[in-house]
Amino acid sequence: MGENNNFPKAKISIRNFDLFYGNFQALHSIDMDIPENKITAFIGPSGCGKSTLLKSLNRMNDLVENCKISGDVLLDGTSIYDGCDVNLLRKRVGMVFQKPNPFPMSIYNNIAYGPKTHGITKKTDLDEIVEKSLREAAIWDEVKDRLNKSALGMSGGQQQRLCIARALAVNPEVLLMDEPTSALDPISTGKIEELCDQLRNDLTIVIVTHNMQQAARISDRTAFFLLGKVVEYGETEQIFSTPKNKKTEEYITGRFG
Repeated sequence: MGENNNFPKAKISIRNFDLFYGNFQALHSIDMDIPENKITAFIGPSGCGKSTLLKSLNRMNDLVENCKISGDVLLDGTSIYDGCDVNLLRKRVGMVFQKPNPFPMSIYNNIAYGPKTHGITKKTDLDEIVEKSLREAAIWDEVKDRLNKSALGMSGGQQQRLCIARALAVNPEVLLMDEPTSALDPISTGKIEELCDQLRNDLTIVIVTHNMQQAARISDRTAFFLLGKVVEYGETEQIFSTPKNKKTEEYITGRFG
């Protein structure tokens, strides 16, 4: 496959990936390439495996008891499961969750926390990272005068942008977002969608969303999941306008799910 416009470089390659929780098989033979510097959306009904796959991309599922996998996930061609340093992996592949989860500390320390754990201690360096990350997350102007106040005093939409800034502070290459706007009002949702649009220039973004309009608005590629399998995966415009699989069409037109 040459690197023409239809096939940009794969940032993440998922190969014949199965995942079990105990005896329950949550993912079946997933094979897909996630392109670099694009937004890829995972859609599908609840419990279909999209969040499970998302969490496998930075090994969050390692934290779940009785979780077994087979197959592989490659980041820039190298396995993330075979002899990979998980802390380093999670620096390269950041994550934003459904519910904003700021640390119970100041706005400044929320952002400085990650860089500090990776060895950056100089105050001027940390100041710079904090400002840059908050600017990238489009929230600097709202918080610059209260950086020493608790992050827990912010609104939900602000907290979610703070969590994005916190993820950006360690310079990730990939950002995983698990329904990042499902707990937010429409205005905050719009801000986060705009933000994703700007970040795609520098990052590979994978977003799980229940909101099909959101997937259609912001993603370059969409994967439709059903019962732990990828039913269809392609350019977002094609998936939404001319899906090849009848089940994809039924889901998108609201006939089930």
